[in-house]
Parts: sequence; C-alpha cells; structure tokens
Amino acid sequence: MPPDAVQPIKAVPVKDDYLVDTLADMGLVTSDDVTQARAEIESGEFADQGVIDRLFATQIINAAHITQAKAIQFGMETVDLSGLTLKDDALQILPRHIANKYKCVPVYFEEGTLIVAVTDPSDLDTMDSLRHVLKVNNLEFRVATEEQVDQAIAKNYATGEESVAGMIQDITEGEIDLGFADTDALEAAQEAADADAPLIKLVNTIIADAYKTRASDIHIEPLEKRLRVRYRIDGCLQEVNSPPKKLQNAIISRLKIQAGMSIAEKRIPQDGRIQLDIIGKSIDLRVNSLPTVHGESICMRILDKSGLKLGLTELGFLTDDQQTFERLIGLPDGILLVTGPTGSGKTTTLYSCLNYINRPDRKIITVEDPVEYVLAGINQVQVHEIIGLTFQNALRAMLRQAPNVVMLGEIRDLETATIAINAALTGHLVFSTLHTNDAPGAVQRLVDIGIKPFLVATASRALMAQRLVRRICKKCIAPCIPTEVELKALRLDPNLPGNKYSKGMGCDNCNKTGNRGRFGVFEVFVIDDSVRKLIFDKVSGVALRARAREMGMRSLREDGARKVVAGMTTADEVIKNTTADEV
Repeated sequence: MPPDAVQPIKAVPVKDDYLVDTLADMGLVTSDDVTQARAEIESGEFADQGVIDRLFATQIINAAHITQAKAIQFGMETVDLSGLTLKDDALQILPRHIANKYKCVPVYFEEGTLIVAVTDPSDLDTMDSLRHVLKVNNLEFRVATEEQVDQAIAKNYATGEESVAGMIQDITEGEIDLGFADTDALEAAQEAADADAPLIKLVNTIIADAYKTRASDIHIEPLEKRLRVRYRIDGCLQEVNSPPKKLQNAIISRLKIQAGMSIAEKRIPQDGRIQLDIIGKSIDLRVNSLPTVHGESICMRILDKSGLKLGLTELGFLTDDQQTFERLIGLPDGILLVTGPTGSGKTTTLYSCLNYINRPDRKIITVEDPVEYVLAGINQVQVHEIIGLTFQNALRAMLRQAPNVVMLGEIRDLETATIAINAALTGHLVFSTLHTNDAPGAVQRLVDIGIKPFLVATASRALMAQRLVRRICKKCIAPCIPTEVELKALRLDPNLPGNKYSKGMGCDNCNKTGNRGRFGVFEVFVIDDSVRKLIFDKVSGVALRARAREMGMRSLREDGARKVVAGMTTADEVIKNTTADEV
C-alpha cells in the first residue's frame, strides 16, 4: 500500500465513511485531511459524526463529490439534474407522490426503458420497491444529489403541488369523507372551509395544471356517472384527469366558497371571482356556476394579468392592415367597433388599442363588466348593477370627466348605444364591441337596436370583424401540401411561386397538437363618404358588403389565406373558423 494511502476506518458512527478510500482515489481528499477529521472526532467535540461528515462540514468535499463516490462504489452512473426539464411521458409513469416517497425522479423514458435518478445507491429496498410500483419492463438507475432531486420534483411536478392523478389516488385510497350536507348550508360551509388538505390541494392543483398548460378556461361538468374536467387550450377543449363522482359536491362547494358564491343556492346561476398566486404570478379566475340535471357545472375563465401581450403585432395584423388600424385608432373622434362571437378576442384587441394610444396627454376611461386586466395610466370603471352603477349611469358620469378616449366593454341595448354614439359625435374617440358575424353587419345591428341610420353614418369611423386561429408550433413546423379541396376553399393557386405551406408535426412544446398559441384574422371596413351615403339611404347589409369589397376590404377567409401562405397557420384551421365569401 502506498505511504499516502488512507487507512480504512473500522469503527465510525456514520455509514458513509466507507467512501473515504474512494474519495482518496479520486484525488478529492488527502491523508492529512482524513487525519485532521479523525482527530476532531476523537477529541469528543464531534463524536457523533463520521469522517465524511467532518470533511463535508469543513467544505473539503461537497454533496456532488459524495454522490459521485457513492455511484463509483456501486458501479452506477451519476446524472446532473440542474437545468434539466423532465418529459411528460416519464412524469406520467412516475407520479409526484411516488417521487416524494422514494426521493427519486424520472430522467427520461425511451424505448420501454425508464431512467430514474435516486439519491442513495445503497438503498436496495427503495430500488426494489420502485421496480414493483412502477411496473415498467426495464428500469435503470442513476445517482443524483438529494438537493437536485428535491429541486427537480418542485420544478417539474404540477408547479409545486401534487399532480392531479396523484392527488386523486391519495384521496381515493385514503377514504376521506369529503361530502357536504345538502340539508344544512351552514354546516356545509364550515365543512368546506375546514376541508381536509387533500381536497384543497386537489382543487388548487386542477387550477395550477390548467395555468401551466396555457388553458384559457377550466370546465368542471357533472355527468350522470362521472365528473368531467376539461381545459380549453388554444380554443380547443381537452379532457384531463377527472376526480371520481363522489368528490363532485365537495369540489364544487370548495370552488363556490373561494369565488364568494352562496353554496346554499343551487337553483340559479351565480358569478364570482377567485384570486390566486401561481408560480409567483397573480392570476384571476372569473367563475360561473350553472345548475344542470346532474349537478352544478362550473366554468372558470383564467385571466393572467402578467402574461397578456398588448402589442398590435402580437394580435396577428400583417403590415398593411396594421398601418390602417394604427391610423384609425389615432383619430381624434368617432366610434370604432370590433365585432365577432364570444371568445374571438375582441376584448384583447380593445386593450391593445388602448395600450397603443395610452400617452400622458390623453385621458382614457373605460366602463367594463368585468374589468379583466388592469392597465397602468387608464381609468377603469367596474359596473355594479346591484348598487345602480350600470353601463348607462357610468357612461353619463364618465363623460363629465372630460376624457379624450372612451372604451365601452360592449354595446348591449339602445340606451348604451345612444350614449356611445353621442359621445363619438361630441369629440370623443369611442371603442366598443358588438356581436355580429362580419364587419358590415355592425351597421344593421345598430339600426336594429334603435339607432337612426344618419347617426350611425355620421359617428362611425371603422368596423372590424375578427376570429382566432391557432398558430403553428415553431419548434415542430414542417412543409406540407394542402389538399385540392383546401386550396379551392381558400382560392389559392397551387402553382403560384413563393407560396409556402406549413403545419406542425407535434412535439412536447405543443403537447403533440402541432399548434401553440393563437392570433387573429381580420376584416377591416373603413367608413368613407360613399359608405355614409349608403347607410343614410338604409341599403341592405348585402349592398354594404359589396361596397366594402369594392373598396378593397379583405374578408376573414381571405386574410386567413394570406397567413396560410405565410406559414403562420394551416388551411384547415382557417377554413374551420371562417365562412366563404361569394360577394
């Protein structure tokens, strides 16, 4: 044995001291280091520690060194988990409650083999238990530090909470009584407020998972024999892990209490709001309950204040339409209407307009129900029907505040429309939304509400319709050739040079859908003197649309076709969300 070789430690209180020889062979400790550590232990002050403990306490070695030495002792490889994002397929095989119990994480899953990182390669019981619990054909182990394993669990599993599947399993196996007494509302409220932690965690995790997957809505729907949970991601509903039917009343009561609703009232719809902090971000949830045959259905709209992009470029405008729109929203007066069905992004467009023109020399006031996003430098009024602060009363009051720009959440009736039109005629720039299928249809809608045609003609500056389509995932985008039917529907020439067609192949970034995020397709109808004359003459909507096309207005489908050619979205997506225009 060489003179500098470390003598084996025979009687030490800590089991890891067998690693001293390995650390010496690795060149990480010297015989002097070990002698000094042994002397400190024998002095009595550190009698409860071993040599490895003393070397670690004096910072001669660190956790990574110990992990590497353990791996060498047992013939295993080490793995560095720092900065590593674990894949969903591996996380589904090894859920969080198992990772917490056995101090392990799944590194990756490939060709039937799951690689798992553990903290102690000498713990054969843990590894045998994992082989039994996980039930995979091939299981291989790597060694990582305990700190890295803890950080990987916190980072990758459901934003710091239990996974939904794990929580459901824990609650079901624990046989926790989570029911509420329908006959006594007060007792039910107390039980819900003091509910067992597993239920509270489950409800919070359902919300956290939805936020993590970029969902805009959460739907909790009681069916005859089960409770269904669905997330709306990029406009499409996707069913996720759903709790058992027996938890239905408990989950719905918990959400209603969080949203400030009455859990005693189950016969009529209710509205509420929940505020939560998720991953360091403050989000609001707009909650609605609707009585159905099998129980109350809950819909939660997720409003992420910090994640809203308010630039016009993010909306999906191409250069020419953006220049036109920027000119329109810079006008000193008149009314600009954004039309489309519910969920077509009208409110986001209005916020983007306000953000673009928000300057210190302009006073901007909005009237909304509800105020979805708080914008700095803008006076926002929340409607409260119960106390008499209606759209009409708020509009009258705000005009006495001498604003330059007014934004009205929605024109709903004659009185609201009249005040908005009068504001536009008295030197204010007014933004609002209307539910119509196309831009020219907004004229007919205002007339139907009761506004006289000459007022519509005089006050209107522009009308814009929009729809949302899904954007191709940038990480898995690939060339494609649309079908003959798709090309015909979009009126595209397959032989035209320069056209490029793309689609998403599906990857982890887009959850195998090929799409990530959405943007708008638009038709912008600018009101000029010739159009004003037509409106004054009470022409039909068909005639107005024909004039708009003569002026160069592109239909929603034509704007979508341009974005298909630009490789932003797919032909199928545009066809699905727009209608053909034969004018």
